[in-house]
Amino acid sequence: MVPYTEDHRLLGYKPAGAGTSLYTDSVSVPLNSNKVMSTPKETRENLSIDFGKPLSDGVEGYGLITYAHRQSESYQNYRTPDTVPTIYPYGFSPLETIKENDYAATLGLKGDNLFGFSWDASSTYGADEDDIGNKNSINNGMLSTKCIDRRQNPQTTSAYASSQGCGWSPTKTRAESYRMAQWTNNLDIRRSINTGFATSTILVFGAEHRLETYEIKAGDPPSYEAGGMAGYVGLSPQNAGHWNRNIFAGYVDADFHPLKKWNIDFAGRFEHYSDVGNTLNGKFSTRYDISHHIAVRGTVSNGFRAPTLAEQHFSSINVGATTVSGLLPVSSNAAHILGASPLKPERSFNASGGIVLEPIKGFHIEADAYQINIRNRIIAGGSTNGSNAISALDSLGFVIPSGLDPNAVSTYYFANGANTRTRGLDVKADYLVHLHELGILSLSASLDINKTILTHVASTTANGVSVPLLNAATAGYITSSYPRSKLILNAFWEVGKWNINLRETRYGSTTNMLVYQDWTPSSAICEANGKALRYSNTCFAKFKNTPRWMTDIEVGYNINSKIHLAVGANNIFNVRPRRVNQINNNYGARIYDANSAQVPMTGAFYYGRVSVKI
Repeated sequence: MVPYTEDHRLLGYKPAGAGTSLYTDSVSVPLNSNKVMSTPKETRENLSIDFGKPLSDGVEGYGLITYAHRQSESYQNYRTPDTVPTIYPYGFSPLETIKENDYAATLGLKGDNLFGFSWDASSTYGADEDDIGNKNSINNGMLSTKCIDRRQNPQTTSAYASSQGCGWSPTKTRAESYRMAQWTNNLDIRRSINTGFATSTILVFGAEHRLETYEIKAGDPPSYEAGGMAGYVGLSPQNAGHWNRNIFAGYVDADFHPLKKWNIDFAGRFEHYSDVGNTLNGKFSTRYDISHHIAVRGTVSNGFRAPTLAEQHFSSINVGATTVSGLLPVSSNAAHILGASPLKPERSFNASGGIVLEPIKGFHIEADAYQINIRNRIIAGGSTNGSNAISALDSLGFVIPSGLDPNAVSTYYFANGANTRTRGLDVKADYLVHLHELGILSLSASLDINKTILTHVASTTANGVSVPLLNAATAGYITSSYPRSKLILNAFWEVGKWNINLRETRYGSTTNMLVYQDWTPSSAICEANGKALRYSNTCFAKFKNTPRWMTDIEVGYNINSKIHLAVGANNIFNVRPRRVNQINNNYGARIYDANSAQVPMTGAFYYGRVSVKI
């Protein structure tokens, strides 16, 4: 393995032997060129309107309207000057953009005396629309297009190039659009019934209907034709479509006290999905107050989650300087060829038990142990690279850039890949301290300790060979990329018009298996199979993010009863995750483990806020 020194890192050179014909050894990459792990540029606008009005005796109308708009763009991996020297002589960093509109409206009626029942009927329609695009990018295939009649060679000649002249490419395109919408109609009925127990029984029942729709629109032709735009290839018409399903549900909930200090709650829900069938789920909860200072509680329930329409039909392809990664829609023939099967619903069984304490007035402690079992968990699995991945992408109409290492082309799809078991312990405590003329101090603490294991990993058969849907890296995303412990200590102090909040959070360690990519020397060998270590889906580097403490603080001042000013900082000491080894530093820019759900890699965040009540 080629040695790599700190001097090389400071000078901004890649390790010798790294790179392909698209990311060559002859070009040194300055350390500040690749900003792929920077925080995206983003603007947001939000609007919310809620209203209500009595319509008659005991009947009220109400509504809620929300609208949110977001525009954002983020860097993709830097392309070296030799990529498109005629357009970008100093190299370039493509930008992936998103324009999002999210809106919803609810209208409802509720009353308190319908044959002795209170009731609530509502209808909600909401949708989320996203336009995904490219900026500061290029379509190399179009740029190199020769003056050939499109009818003679439709695969290599773009209609856009023909209309604009030979050797032309836009630098900005819309890659694809998504729209997800849901229309929900709901009726809740509630009544307090005297059943002879210590207190009245609360009976709740109702019905619900949901219509879910999902739509994918193809991108502008330059985003996908002739190999597509550098960085993010758009979706072609054959990847577009419109899907929907109906869900009908009925539910009942009964809460009663057989004894004054004993509470029992039963709940049941039946649902029919037009695409995945029926499900019946229930919950049983109970609590017993032994005294004013101690109580015990427990809950047992089962759960059901149907695969979303997006999980069944979504697809995307990312083109890096040296790699191509494609998410195949599980409903496509390309995914079926690699062993994909139609998605089944996830089913779960959950149990928890705990104790509630108040040893002294104002001091509360809660502790709950829990276990969650999930069957047919939907994961991103079936990872394949090499010729099989290239064939799958070809069948979807994607054109792979020339000059790539075949092993650098990979695909995956959503699958029911595993059964998991999570066991954990939650502990919470809070205490309110009255400091008289010095104000009020609210102290709280919470601790979560958990562990997730795989109890079963599904396999699939591709090209006559049985392979597990999870490898060591993708299994880690489920089991060890989340901290096994998280501790939060919080103090909120109010005195006069001032308030101060101080929060200290400790994240436990995370462990992931990192892939060897372009910075891995091409001569390095995977001992498990004797093949190249670079882009291997068998050999990985074990990487552990050690525990981290993060401090947040906010200081606020009430100018009057309606205006509040605040300044603060999240992660004030700029704590960041541990850096990965250089050999796993993809493109020289992925200096942190992006799959670790520990402290954010973005560091400190400082802010000011003005709150006005009208």
